[in-house]
Amino acid sequence: MIVDRIENLKRYASLNPLFNDVIEYLNSHNLVEEDFGKQHLKGKDLFVNIQHTAPKAKDKATLETHVLFIDIQIPLSGEETFGYTPTANLGEEIQHYDTEKDITFFKGLAESYFVLKPGMFAIFFPQDGHAPGITPTGVRKAVIKVRIQG
Repeated sequence: MIVDRIENLKRYASLNPLFNDVIEYLNSHNLVEEDFGKQHLKGKDLFVNIQHTAPKAKDKATLETHVLFIDIQIPLSGEETFGYTPTANLGEEIQHYDTEKDITFFKGLAESYFVLKPGMFAIFFPQDGHAPGITPTGVRKAVIKVRIQG
């Protein structure tokens, strides 16, 4: 997992060839003004989903992991709390891996929590169990899905 400020995303470009496309997209679009919904940037390998989360408490946030995609999560309208647990420490699956949606859900609370503010991002890799969307009022956010290369 990586947590940093948007202006530092270019420092991580070497982690995946598609990160350069993400950086280019972020530099040329105002995400706050983008329409809600999914936009494919590179076929099925790279897309952005602009969404608004519903209010959610920590005890209602479900831990999830992905196999094929890296998540880059960016809050746009307010603070968002995320739960984090390494996959090695995740508990029982409550929904087995869904190949179409590239997601598995797990029982239990996260081991730790952190807050992202607008201007920040978090990158979650397959080894990063995460519980997104914890916020008392909901938040407008961008979730960028980047297919793992190699």
